[in-house]
Amino acid sequence: MKKKWLIGGIILVSTLLLLYGTYEWMNARSFQLFGGVTDRVETEKKIVALTFDDGPTENAQEILSLLEEYDVKTTFFVNGKDLEENMEIGKEINEAGHQLGNHTYSHEPMVFKRYSFYKEEVQKTNELIRRTGYEKKIDFRPPYGKKLAGLPYYLKEQGMDTIMWDIEPDTYHTSSTGKVSFVAENIQPGSIILFHPMYMEVESALSTIEGIIETLSEKGYTFVTVDELQKEEQDD
Repeated sequence: MKKKWLIGGIILVSTLLLLYGTYEWMNARSFQLFGGVTDRVETEKKIVALTFDDGPTENAQEILSLLEEYDVKTTFFVNGKDLEENMEIGKEINEAGHQLGNHTYSHEPMVFKRYSFYKEEVQKTNELIRRTGYEKKIDFRPPYGKKLAGLPYYLKEQGMDTIMWDIEPDTYHTSSTGKVSFVAENIQPGSIILFHPMYMEVESALSTIEGIIETLSEKGYTFVTVDELQKEEQDD
């Protein structure tokens, strides 16, 4: 009887460790089995990348006006479905000189799926991004930051980098002031900031973005696209 309990205990502990390991692996920001992944760039220069996930929605047009006012370039990780419905906004993002990235077509979690699903979600969105006139390399950000082996393997085959982040104020704060303070307290050279403004109340979204830009600018930081940030690391 004791032997059965011992074996059962070993199996239970092993299963729990496997599940925990899979969870950590799935959510890792700085590691994946295949291809390149970036959550922050090592640099001494005070440069950072501000990135927006989802959309584009009508909020993007007001965000673009604000970014133009401050002469700031950012990276928009768009959903193919939203881009398909708002192609003119996507074109405006490209024409304004911002970077466009792939955030899948449907925003479904990209884990425990077939290879054909990864291919369809990524390829369809890439094609839509190209329709905006965007000609530079297309980076990828997984919905919810989740990935295991199949997705990174496919991205490596396509020559696409996975872009994560090291600062995400949305996770910890709901108010604009709270989000801005969180970014200011955690920022460091080479940081990648993740923000979700597309489905927020637009005034709150604009207030947060403006607060981040002004606060970090006062600290001596310059905003660049993710692509520019990665090139800085390569140059170093």
